[in-house]
Amino acid sequence: MTYTQQRPPMAESSDELRARIPGWGADLNPRHRPAVPMERLDPHPYGAVWDFPERQPEKWPRERSNEHAFLTPVFGTSCPPHGAAGAIRKLAYRRYSEGRAAHWLLLMAADRIDAKASTLRTFASRRPANPITETGIIAELKYHGLRSRRGQQRADLVHQPLDLLIVGGPWIAAAFGAYRLVRRIRPARARR
Repeated sequence: MTYTQQRPPMAESSDELRARIPGWGADLNPRHRPAVPMERLDPHPYGAVWDFPERQPEKWPRERSNEHAFLTPVFGTSCPPHGAAGAIRKLAYRRYSEGRAAHWLLLMAADRIDAKASTLRTFASRRPANPITETGIIAELKYHGLRSRRGQQRADLVHQPLDLLIVGGPWIAAAFGAYRLVRRIRPARARR
């Protein structure tokens, strides 16, 4: 058993598996495989039929799993890591293997931080984010979104109430925080 002191059972032999499972190993004999006439049992003698391509130059240190010796010859450069999200991504790749949950949780946290930072950056621009249009609320009302879901066996109906909370919750919390801040600042100005 896993996580106990007992020794795990030994793997069964082919004969034992064949006796226990009807039809097990039916494709072991190449004559019984449907793809044999087209199946190449003798691949190219040295594997790949191409030479290692010229490596793309690295303009900055890229994230690379610690399980691999080097980066792939070609990699994306459109979104270099930056800010707090970039530092978290670098930490995830430097410290944790891809087989660890911490690696993926850090990457997800970096994505969330990046998404929130980009939303905050839009408020400093001439075209700030508009939560009403960007979340699809207008399209839901205009194109009968609720009616198309009612009476159906759709999987998204289960998490639909949570979507309102997840998407709208931060905006409502931010609006409430701004309201409280304005109420706190206004009496302070009135006293002057």
